[in-house]
Amino acid sequence: MTSTLAGKVGGPVLERGDEGFAAAVAGFNLAFDPRPELVATATSVADVVAAVRYAREAGMRISVQGTGHGAELEIESGLLLNTSRFDHLHVDPETRTAAIGASVRWKAVVDAAAAYGLAPITGSSPLVGAVGYLLGGGMGPLARSHGFSSDYVVGFTVVTGEGEVVEADEHTNPDLFWALRGGKFGLGVVTEVRVRLVELTSVYGGSFFVDTPDIDRMLRAWVDWTDGADDRVTTSVQAVAFPPLPNVPEPMRGRKLLGVRFAFPGDPAEGERLVAPLRAAAPVYLDMLGELPTTEMGRIHNDPTDPIPAYVHGTMIDRADQGLATAFLDLAGPDAVDSPFFAAEWRHLGGATSRDVPGGSAVGGRGSDYVVALVSAQPELFATAVPAAAARWDTVAAPWISAVNNPNVLAQPITPERVAACWPDDIRERLAQVRRRYDPDGVTLGWWVP
Repeated sequence: MTSTLAGKVGGPVLERGDEGFAAAVAGFNLAFDPRPELVATATSVADVVAAVRYAREAGMRISVQGTGHGAELEIESGLLLNTSRFDHLHVDPETRTAAIGASVRWKAVVDAAAAYGLAPITGSSPLVGAVGYLLGGGMGPLARSHGFSSDYVVGFTVVTGEGEVVEADEHTNPDLFWALRGGKFGLGVVTEVRVRLVELTSVYGGSFFVDTPDIDRMLRAWVDWTDGADDRVTTSVQAVAFPPLPNVPEPMRGRKLLGVRFAFPGDPAEGERLVAPLRAAAPVYLDMLGELPTTEMGRIHNDPTDPIPAYVHGTMIDRADQGLATAFLDLAGPDAVDSPFFAAEWRHLGGATSRDVPGGSAVGGRGSDYVVALVSAQPELFATAVPAAAARWDTVAAPWISAVNNPNVLAQPITPERVAACWPDDIRERLAQVRRRYDPDGVTLGWWVP
């Protein structure tokens, strides 16, 4: 089996048990141990074509892995296509665009664009791969001021499920272009994406923390503040129970804190004025707000940089009030001592995220004003207490949870019903038509369909 494909692909082709197999399939989330039948490391678009055609002829499904941040299910069959060698990146300052290979992480794009006074509308983590993130839409630290990150995509290079190389933009294969901006899966293998950059060199942003006794007051004040917040400002809060470990900074070690993240792409003095009501809502325990160069925007969210086992449960939220604040605090507040979630995040959306691009896109969740994500890092509870607690959240928060989710938010558990709910009916039906056109055999549905 490997010899047939190995003669057509430049990188290694390995079966389970082969030396190097585990490294080739490893992802960022250590909760999963991918065990496909084969893994092939592509070194060129021609390799991707060969792999897709091989899988189609063999009746295998393809999963694609660039940086390893995407998988949320065990892979137990099929072909895993490793695109980690697609690391090409080119910034064109004249057209203000960047051409990004399938494995390029946001940090590389941000750093390259910064040399020209430009910036991509990046995700919150500098280490996440740009392509996989953009396929789901992408809600980063500038979401309210600039919209979904996929709104800035101007073109894709794709190997379809039939093994054909095509371009997709507003003029060429516009139906595929529409679908790739938010449709996430089953649309082929993206080998390159091209995005529009914006003129931006710094933001006023970062985070500040309040201590345990002030979490309730700060969270409730933030909820009220977001009602009517300036559309230029993107904020979120995260309740975190920091473990008592030596690698945790001493002021946070062993404490439960509430972090307030803030991003304003404008004059620092105006940013200070806009954040002042939040700063005054409760005593500030740690203050890390200030002017940040775009190359340091990852400090706003400070997402994990090392692989960890994680169970993440995400829900889009239509509206927020003090009733939802109470539900959130019951799950993640100072008195939630038995919660299996060490972190609970609540992001404010709306603003530019509610406005679609000309011609439309397949992004799910534009009608939601918030998103909540719950995170556990206790693998021994992933099959029991964690999903039970997530289900309780869904029940208690049901009056506020949106009918439509988003594939980048979804995470655990992956079920056909939850996947289907990532788009409203009209978008989901149109996506199905585009998938049938470009991947009639479902070769690139990957792990998204359990």
